[in-house]
Amino acid sequence: MGEINRTAVAGIGYTDFSRNSGRSVERLALEAIEAAAADAGIAASKIDGLVTYGLCDTSYTGVLATGLGLKELNYFADYSAGGNVACAVVLQAAMAVATGQANCVVAYRALNGATGIRYGGSGWSEMMATTGLLSDAEPQFLDTCGITMPAQHYALLARRHMAKYGTTNEDFAAVAMTCREHAAKNPRAQMRKPMTLDDYLASMWIAEPFRLLDCCLQSDGACAVLVTSLDRAQHLQQKPVRILSGAVGGSPRARGVMWTNFADEHAECYATALADGLFRRAGVTRSDMDFAQLYDCFTYSVIAQLEDFGFCKKGESGAFFREGRAGLQGELPVNTGGGLLSEAYIHGLNCVVEAVDQLRGNAGERQIPGAELGLVTAGGAAHSGSALILGVQ
Repeated sequence: MGEINRTAVAGIGYTDFSRNSGRSVERLALEAIEAAAADAGIAASKIDGLVTYGLCDTSYTGVLATGLGLKELNYFADYSAGGNVACAVVLQAAMAVATGQANCVVAYRALNGATGIRYGGSGWSEMMATTGLLSDAEPQFLDTCGITMPAQHYALLARRHMAKYGTTNEDFAAVAMTCREHAAKNPRAQMRKPMTLDDYLASMWIAEPFRLLDCCLQSDGACAVLVTSLDRAQHLQQKPVRILSGAVGGSPRARGVMWTNFADEHAECYATALADGLFRRAGVTRSDMDFAQLYDCFTYSVIAQLEDFGFCKKGESGAFFREGRAGLQGELPVNTGGGLLSEAYIHGLNCVVEAVDQLRGNAGERQIPGAELGLVTAGGAAHSGSALILGVQ
């Protein structure tokens, strides 16, 4: 049982996604994990591994193991990291299962991102600069220039792409409108009201070239993904979703708060380093993908990843969205649940949940007919990220 592709997602769980959960982050995590166990048809006490990630805003594995009343915890991992590891934690769970460290491992993310710790501002920068992962001198220079939040970091990356390839705000709008169109068919989504180009253009500037509707939501909530062996999953209550391949990494010049400030080319992202190996190890091609859940912390992040994962040439993502090719009836449906822009910002793990729903055939009005293979990514336009290829083949 040493192969990743002999592991599978057997259960998914999630809370409601809201602007005010009224519950602690621990309570949210417990709800999502218990829901994932129930979805798989096992008692939560059967879980013997936990993996999570966060930036001083989550409930960590030791707390959850106690809260769940686990009989044993054979494997745990707590990443001090952001959305770039949303796929890596599922891969980590799969590796623990594949190597016999544990039998049933849950990857989860819980946060009160709307009512708790919120990204942006000098307080957030200070917190990031004093944690072990990000104890870098960089914020003292960026903060004094007013660059204190992710929107400002990513705005600089977007500007580089605009200058080099002619990308426009209308291209960004096409991404936002596509995600909203899909979210309208998703009962979980926070934002289901239709969005027009006029709505987009009327939204306030946050950090040029980003308007409000270029930016992901702030959400309270939690998601959990239960991973076990394929053999075991085949005897549980849901159709197994195989983990065919995974990758985590990126540029060797990934230093900086947004893991990209020292990159050689800011109009490219982590996918340039990971994509070929990811598809090769899964034994599939880009054209085999039935959908892609692309980490959309900002609209530009989708544009960068669509190109750098190899679905279109550089500078062509805008047209891909404007022409409807990323829609539910298009050649590659993107962010079928609405993504982080319109479903919720559960730091990317909700994109894995949506992929599992699609592959099980449980996505309702937004279901892609006959979906068997899908890509999930995490990391946006930065030079550090992770990805998964999931399938039911």
